[in-house]
Amino acid sequence: MKQYLEMCQYILEHGEDRDDRTGTGTRSVFGYQTRYDLRVGFPLLTTKKMFLRPIAEELLWFIKGDTNIKYLVDRNVKIWNEWPYENFKKSEDFHGESLEEFVAKIKELPADDPFVLKYGELGPVYGRQWRNFNEQGVDQLSILIDGLKNNPFSRRHIVSAWNPVEVDQMALPPCHAFLQFYVSADKKYLSCQLYQRSADTFLGVPFNIASYALMTAMLAQVCGYEAKEFIHTIGDAHIYKDHFDVVKEQISREPLPLCQLKLNPEIKSLFDFTIDDISIENYQSHGRLYGKVSV
Repeated sequence: MKQYLEMCQYILEHGEDRDDRTGTGTRSVFGYQTRYDLRVGFPLLTTKKMFLRPIAEELLWFIKGDTNIKYLVDRNVKIWNEWPYENFKKSEDFHGESLEEFVAKIKELPADDPFVLKYGELGPVYGRQWRNFNEQGVDQLSILIDGLKNNPFSRRHIVSAWNPVEVDQMALPPCHAFLQFYVSADKKYLSCQLYQRSADTFLGVPFNIASYALMTAMLAQVCGYEAKEFIHTIGDAHIYKDHFDVVKEQISREPLPLCQLKLNPEIKSLFDFTIDDISIENYQSHGRLYGKVSV
């Protein structure tokens, strides 16, 4: 994972300081690409402690087509909580509840409760676009899988989360916006390239790398291939100013050997995977590092 650390170093040394939507401020470069060979190990960052479960649960949530945080909250996955909470704070129903109190309420209520339906909803984010693009019944994942199986050399193995028609209805417009898949000439390997319009390099990017490497491996298994490469192309690659010190600490750490991803070989459909079918072996890492989320 030296590629990731080299990107962090490049941003710190060559990036420009910019104001941003959150008010935090960033140091940013425009256009950066890294490549990860999935045959040599699973790219879960080792220079800080990471956990596969929330990454996998979020991906399964996307694959389900779900857009309400209830699924994630019930599984103690916290990564999307801040955005619906910010919307809740602007409502007439807000009475000073903390983020923790808001999440606890979502968790204790049934999925069909009006509060959950209203305030747990993120709008037509990733899962909706993947499974029902523009609410027109276009299931991009099913189309992708059919193409990978039956027309492997097509140049149209694409999934788009970016939908200009609905982007203003989303709590957070898609950052990882555009996927393309590529089958090798010998029909043995599957690779994936992600175009990410905006990337929080310290908090978000390690998560994104692991998530789409996992997705590539899952698709490879159900389509009859082996996962080969994840290519990560970023538009605005930035480090928030309040992350500078922790990023420098991370850069000083020596990467450790990569772990191995294990998928249940009995799973033959992407839509049948559960969290129990996904695991890693031999994961080693340095200690945890913390940074504030800018919303």
